[in-house]
Amino acid sequence: MSLLGAAVAAPIGLLLGLLVPGLIARVPEPDEPADDKVPYAVIAARPGLLWQAAFGCGLIAGLIGAALGQDWSLLFLLPLVPVGFALGLIDWRTRLLPTRIIAPTYVVLVPLVVLAALLAGDPRLLIGAAVGWLVMGGYYLLMWVIYPPGVGYGDVRLSGILGIVLGYLGWGPLALGSFAGLLLGGLGSLVLVALRLIDKQENPFGPWMLIGALVGIILGPAFGTWAWGDLAG
Repeated sequence: MSLLGAAVAAPIGLLLGLLVPGLIARVPEPDEPADDKVPYAVIAARPGLLWQAAFGCGLIAGLIGAALGQDWSLLFLLPLVPVGFALGLIDWRTRLLPTRIIAPTYVVLVPLVVLAALLAGDPRLLIGAAVGWLVMGGYYLLMWVIYPPGVGYGDVRLSGILGIVLGYLGWGPLALGSFAGLLLGGLGSLVLVALRLIDKQENPFGPWMLIGALVGIILGPAFGTWAWGDLAG
């Protein structure tokens, strides 16, 4: 654990979290929204969202910084924290993952990943990022083709982003982050349905994918060392 990494990352995450309400408010409504869809402007204007997003993003960024230390991967991980927070909240409230947020995220993420690998002096990290995108993105694409009601295409788009990030960090984060998302999604939906907090058809999968990826980022390196030793990275 790196206290210095946490001290550096947490304030950055807190400041970036202040952007979350504006990010959500700028998402355009679908051409044919469902009758019960909560407008994005309503989500963005929720009382307390500004400080909740700032605190949440600061905490998440601090955990990432503590786990990874002063690593060049923070160059792309920290900007993803408010994006992931916004996507998770939107999906939870609307069961949608807007392309308006996900598409620009790819445009920003890929150059930052390349830059981080070059600054780290290890271009091979890009191979891991590409493999992670193919493995995780391909798996969710396959699930969407086999059973579209269970996995939305927004989940497929999001899985590519998470796969790039987790694959860059190594086999341990990729394996644990992917599995944790699936496990949490299954168990979480069962618990929420049992508590009658949601209907079976209302369980959004995006938040579970994001939480699983966070687990992979934080615990994945240790998991990789335990599972594969030096081969995991």
